Amino acid sequence: MPIYEYVCTSCNTKFELLRSMSRMDEEAECPQCHNGAKRVLSRFACFSTDESGMNSVIGGDSCASCTSGDCSTCAM
Repeated sequence: MPIYEYVCTSCNTKFELLRSMSRMDEEAECPQCHNGAKRVLSRFACFSTDESGMNSVIGGDSCASCTSGDCSTCAM
């Protein structure tokens, strides 16, 4: 069974649920305030280690469009 991410429409709590694909679009109960939550698109990144031992992004550079210059502010 896949894990889906949800965000509460009332308190903005983000949480994950393990549920069948046939139930993925059903509203879920927020564990914080018990109101309805909607499924959101999950974001993820894949990393690998290159020959030098440094981490590198698989499938493109997620930092290519960043204008911050400071990785400590990254939301990824």
